[in-house]
Amino acid sequence: MCSVELGALRVYSLPVECLCECPGSFLDVTGLLRSCRVFQTSLRPSFVKDRHVGLTIRDLRFMLGDFPFFILAGTIHYFRVPKEYWRDSLLKLKACGFNTVTTHVPWNLHEPKRGQFYFIGNLDLSSFISMAIEVDLWVILCPGPYIGSDLDLGGLPSWLLQDPKMKLRTTYKGFIKAVNHYFDDLIPRILSLQFQEDGPIIAMQVENEYGSYYKDKKYMTYIKNVSAPLLFLHMYITSFLTFSSLPSTVFASIHMKNIKKETYEKLSSIQGLFKLSLVSFSSGPRTVLRKDVKEMLNFGFSLNFYMFHGGTNFGFMGGSAFLENYLPIVTSYDYGGLLTEHGDYTPEYLVFQELFQSSSGTSHSLGVTGTLLGGLVFLLFLPQAIKSPMPVSMERLSVNQGNGQSYGYILYETVIFHGGLLTSKGHIQDRGQVFLNDKFIGVLDHINDELVCLGQDDNDYLTLRILVENQGRLSSGPNINQERKGLIGDIYLDNKPLRKFKIYSLDMEPKFLKRDLPNIWRPVLFQPQGPGFFLAILRIGSQPRDTFIKMKGWTKGVIFINGQNLGRYWSIGPQDTLYLPAPWLQPGVNEGPGTALDSVFSGHALVSHHSPPHLPAHASFGRC
Repeated sequence: MCSVELGALRVYSLPVECLCECPGSFLDVTGLLRSCRVFQTSLRPSFVKDRHVGLTIRDLRFMLGDFPFFILAGTIHYFRVPKEYWRDSLLKLKACGFNTVTTHVPWNLHEPKRGQFYFIGNLDLSSFISMAIEVDLWVILCPGPYIGSDLDLGGLPSWLLQDPKMKLRTTYKGFIKAVNHYFDDLIPRILSLQFQEDGPIIAMQVENEYGSYYKDKKYMTYIKNVSAPLLFLHMYITSFLTFSSLPSTVFASIHMKNIKKETYEKLSSIQGLFKLSLVSFSSGPRTVLRKDVKEMLNFGFSLNFYMFHGGTNFGFMGGSAFLENYLPIVTSYDYGGLLTEHGDYTPEYLVFQELFQSSSGTSHSLGVTGTLLGGLVFLLFLPQAIKSPMPVSMERLSVNQGNGQSYGYILYETVIFHGGLLTSKGHIQDRGQVFLNDKFIGVLDHINDELVCLGQDDNDYLTLRILVENQGRLSSGPNINQERKGLIGDIYLDNKPLRKFKIYSLDMEPKFLKRDLPNIWRPVLFQPQGPGFFLAILRIGSQPRDTFIKMKGWTKGVIFINGQNLGRYWSIGPQDTLYLPAPWLQPGVNEGPGTALDSVFSGHALVSHHSPPHLPAHASFGRC
């Protein structure tokens, strides 16, 4: 089985050889579904005692064990929702009428440094899966290794790009070796959570939309084989645009743009699972949604809603897209889900609940206040410099025990002896602020690659600094092998490459931010005109609530609260608030060190705001 990524719905269908005897014919299973829909959708983990056979296809229908099964799934990314809210989201999924949760496993978050694995806190995968069975939900697991999902590099770790010859998502030896090590650690964690071990996992998706850009059948066969220790799984799912790279033992998919009868009829000539688009609900959303979902159910398709609860791209996990221009994904991952970013109900939730004939729940409210305390000009907060004759990208920097730098910012400093025309020739990834003797002179990025540097007669030399921000690696596409960040090549002054750099890694990791902070913060007595680090104190009452931070008057940067990275903000929109979950707050004083790594600060205090953002289903900075 497989899927499509144009909007919100993923629909599971039976393979054609199971549906009908005559190739090309269309089987109307409406009557069949009407007679047994209630039983098929209400088949819960607590009901199924005989676990000798997992999810299979028999007699024109999905079977789970010995019972007919109708998949009604919704996607929740455990890593995008605070752990304290997992149960709330899963219960709301169940209350809406769903019987299955789909979740993806981000390799880059679980193995941020080569050989160092993290499955604790918000990354506690086994706890999330175990919680699903506690609330009586099945699980479809998507371990990748590539998962897309609008993550930085599609969920692949950036340290893979230290290899200058790296070919991601292929049978390239360096990539396969890294995948083997990752799966060697991951698979034992989920073996006992499979269906036949009394766990909730009924199917596994291998890779994601591989046929969109790649067609290496050997690679897909390898991915299936490397997951062979999951011996009890009977159903493998993948997500494809073409079938040329598909192993015969894995079900395939097709991408479709319109929900019409011809769409369903065409499915009789292919096997598999596909995802339909409900991209925009701006015109009569509930009417359109009710009609389309009802049609799909009547035509006999199980479905998965992506995303049921989208959550937040906390920290630097958000990736980017390229649609004519480079577009970094916003921090909110609301995605037009049935729950809002912070887990409240939407009108669309009620549509699904009505269609699935389920019961409802209750909502909750939000809000707090805060005050700016101190600041620090970023030049006073630099780590030890790395000297290099030429620019070095983040990934190839000698930091983090040889793993390079994954996220954040990187500062390049050199000396020039005259002014002239500074050109980047596309070598700045993604956005570089340029300073001459500490004075901001402009920005070099994907669009602007030239900048005039005016010399000063009274100086023998000038200090040139370029502060480069990684705004998120591409989440998909054929160019992810080239997604290195920082200065990825030479920068030129009057067509001559600059040399002798001091390079500073500003990765915004906890170790970086906690260095001697109590001794170096300074009161904010003026309006800073440049990048800096600023500390705010949030004082709240005895009952912390979900909060939205509104950066009124600030231009661009990142916010941390009590050590948690809330993500990026940027005044160009469309997102104007950052979500702060209540479990990350504490009664009384909450420290919020943040960065204003842009050239202009208006002097307004940091404030918090009770209103959630209003975003399109799939938003990027500067694009609605």
